Formats: sequence, structure tokens, C-alpha cells
Amino acid sequence: MAAPEYTIADFIHREPWWKNRALLVLNIYLILPLLSSVLSGLDASILNGLQILPAWQEYFHHPQEKILGVINSAQSIGALCGIPLTPYVADLLGRRATMFFGATIVVAGILTQALSTTVQVFIGARVLIGMGNAFTNSAAPLLITELSYPTHRGKLTALYNSMWYCGSIISAWICLVAYDQAGTSEWSWRIPVFLQATVPVLQMSLIWFIPESPRFLAAKGLESQAARVLARYHANGPSECGHLVAFEMAQIRHAHNVERKVASSPSYMTCFATPGNRRRVFIIISIAIFSQWSGNGLVSSYISFVLDGIGITKTRTKSIINGCLQIFNLASALLGTMLVDKLGRRKLFLISNFGMLIVFSMWTLTTALFHETKSTIAVKATVPLIFMFFFFYDLAYTPMVISYTLEILPYNIRARGLAIMNFTAYLSNAFNVFVNPWALGAIGWKYYLVFCGWLVVELVIVMLFIVETKDRTLEETAALFDGVKPPGNTEWKDSLTFARTPQPRSPRVDKDFRDNYFELHESSGDRRSVSETQ
Repeated sequence: MAAPEYTIADFIHREPWWKNRALLVLNIYLILPLLSSVLSGLDASILNGLQILPAWQEYFHHPQEKILGVINSAQSIGALCGIPLTPYVADLLGRRATMFFGATIVVAGILTQALSTTVQVFIGARVLIGMGNAFTNSAAPLLITELSYPTHRGKLTALYNSMWYCGSIISAWICLVAYDQAGTSEWSWRIPVFLQATVPVLQMSLIWFIPESPRFLAAKGLESQAARVLARYHANGPSECGHLVAFEMAQIRHAHNVERKVASSPSYMTCFATPGNRRRVFIIISIAIFSQWSGNGLVSSYISFVLDGIGITKTRTKSIINGCLQIFNLASALLGTMLVDKLGRRKLFLISNFGMLIVFSMWTLTTALFHETKSTIAVKATVPLIFMFFFFYDLAYTPMVISYTLEILPYNIRARGLAIMNFTAYLSNAFNVFVNPWALGAIGWKYYLVFCGWLVVELVIVMLFIVETKDRTLEETAALFDGVKPPGNTEWKDSLTFARTPQPRSPRVDKDFRDNYFELHESSGDRRSVSETQ
């Protein structure tokens, strides 16, 4: 008689997570890597706020078009220099060390930027900040994905990118307060820049207090340490270590064994070595480009230009609209985060792309009407349409562009695949910040028509290539692309199961925990199961 089989859903904690001390402590720890996204939003949005401030414009002699494009793209240039190195550092030194290294570089860049006296120094500081952000933004989501509790992974990784808007909100309102308090003083722009250093200093101080990724530890041969991390934070300590830890460790070990057979020394070329990996790379490059080229770049980097284009020219009015938009964006992104596990990834992408196409077309129409007729009705309609557009954008592309990338990548190429996604996103953004001001100045509202056509292309690609990853572990999701399906079973999620043995004992984990405690056994045929050693 065949042994009963289980999936990870049979072992998860059923009570509210805040009533479980281990999960409560773990989720508090994960706030620290989540702050990397806050820092990214704060840094990316600070220029939007600074460009509205008269003191910044006056100090740097009202930079226009090409110079403004270089200033806005400098952070992306720094990130593009750092991103290719991030997977090697993350896989060699660990996720925590990579975050510490990146935060150190960011602090140096922020201090240089706040004290800059020329536009050249300001640009150089932006490059330095971008390089540091490349390391923190690569390591932080890896740590969250690989350390979080199985049923929390989807929400936490979706929340990671959503936290970008927390930084954006802080940036927008700090600039407004600084303008109100300091007026045309140069401190109206220096103080907001100095405050950016708060997040990386916190990360440098506290990063060593949180646990390392158990998947990184297992990949380095430290399986007993990985098991202790899982036992402490997923099972409330060694005394309550049960089948969940055995199941997770067996999946991690099995995945590493399979990945070693495919590529003993992973490199960037491994990302293109198999049909499954090539499909993954196509998807993550696509969503990275979509996250930057959907029309959102017009407002996220050049809101002052966009509002000028519909007749809104007052500094305070622009600042208030920018601040309110960031709060609205955060609320929309958090809604998308909550819907990730309810509606699924594919459905959210489809709703987002279809909504953006409809609303951006209407936004293009009202902007054209204002330019042709100077209609105040068109102005009143355009501002709500900007908010509606970002609602649909934030529903999927803010919470899921990183989380979906990490979900579909196996461990051996996860860091490199994330680097490819980040590199593509920064490259797309660099193109945006160079081209957008020039195109808006040259052809005005007609430039919006380009994005209308591109949004149609996005919708088609999403419909054809995005697959559902809801309710699967990282290792089970990997099987969707690699064609590993157990014979005689139509359910993908059963590809790795836990075999029950008579009268099972809960394993205990102590300081002498053996590296070979969890064993992966091959049962008859090709079906894989995990047996607990007795």
C-alpha cells in the first residue's frame, strides 16, 4: 500500500501569525530588508521633489533637457555598473553582507550629494548612490523570499516593491515642508537629501541581528545551520520542530541537487542554457521593461513637465499633487499586495495591463484637447486620469515585478536572474529619462501616442506568456518551467511530497544537529518523497 503523501499546505501554521512568537519575530526582522525598497523610492523620488523647488533650480542654474536628463539618469548609470557584480557578491558572501556593503556605498553617496557645490559633483554622487542601491536592492528581496514563512512569501515579496511608495511619500512631503520652512534657501533642498541617509544607516547598524537565508546556507553546505534557522523561525524553535522543517529542507536539498546536475558552476550563461530558463529570462526582461515603459515614467520622473503641459504651473500646487499621488500609489500597491494570493499573479497582470491601456488612452485624449482648445474641463479630467492610471499600474507592476521574478527562478540562477531584471529595468529607466524630456519638448502630447501603442504590445505578451504561480513553493514553481511532472499526476504542486511513516516523531534540532539529518529518498518509479529518519 502506497504511503500517504502531503504537500507543504499540510504542515503550515493555521492560527494568526502574530500569535506565533517565531513568525512574529521573523516578520519584524524582515522589516529591515523591506526598508531597501523605501530607500529606493526615497532616492528615486527626491529628484522629482527637488526639481519643483526654486532653490534647487537656482543653485544648479535651471538645468534643461540634456543636463536634466543626465542628472535623472545618473542613478541608473551607477546601478547599471553595480548590478552585474551583485549576484557574485550575494552568492559568495551572503545576502546580509551584500546589503551591508550596498548601504555603506549609499551613505557615502548621500553625504556627497547633500554637500555638492556643482552639478558635476551632484551627478557623481547620484552615480555612487545608484551603485550602492544595486547591491541592497538585489540582496534584500532575495533574503525576504528565501527566509519568509511559506504562506507569507507571496505577500512579503509583493510588499517589498510596494514599500517603494513609502519612500516616495516621505520624499514628496519632506520637499514640500522644506519649501514652506526654508523658502528659497539652499537648505530647502539640502535637508531632504541629508534625511535620505536614515535608512542605510539603520541597515548598516541592524543587519547582523537578522538570520541569513537558509537556502544560501544550504548551498554552502551548512545544512544544519539552515535547518536551525528554519526550526527557530518557521517552527517556534527546536522543541517544536516538526514535519514542516523536514519538508522544507528536503525540497531545498532536492532543488540544489537537480540544479547542480544542470550546471555545476552557474554563470549568466546558465540563465539561457535550457528552454525553461530562456522562457524565464524572456518573461522577467519583459516585465522589467513594462514596469518602466508603460507611461508611468512620464510622471515618476517629470511630473513638473506633465503638469506644465496641462496648465498647472504653481510650485505649491504641483507639490501637493505629487504628494497626494504618492499616498494614492501606496494605497493602490498595498491593495495589489493583498490580492496577490486571492486573485493570483496572472489575473492581476491582465487587469493591470488592460486598465492602463484604457485609462492612458483617455489621458492622451484630454491632454490633446487642452493643447488644441485650452479647455479647463480637459485639465480637470486629466489629473483624475493620472491617478486612475497609476491605480492600475500599482495593482500589478509595483507589488509583483520583483516577487514574480523571484518566484519563477530556481536558486542556482535566482541572484543572476534578479540582476538581469534589475539591469533591464534600470536600462529602460535610463532610456526614459534621456528621451522623455526631449520628446515632450519636441512633439508634446503626440508622444503619448507611442505609449498607447506600446501598451497594446504589453497586453498581448502578458496574455501569452505569464503563468500562474499561486499556492506553490519556490521549488514547485521552478518545476512549471522545467517540465518536471510526476507520472500519473496532473497536479504540478504534488511534484514533491512528504511521505508519512508510521508513528512519526517530531525531529529536534540542537547544536549537534547532523548535516545529514534530513534525507531525500527516491521511491519506486520517478515519484519523489521525503521520509523522516527514525
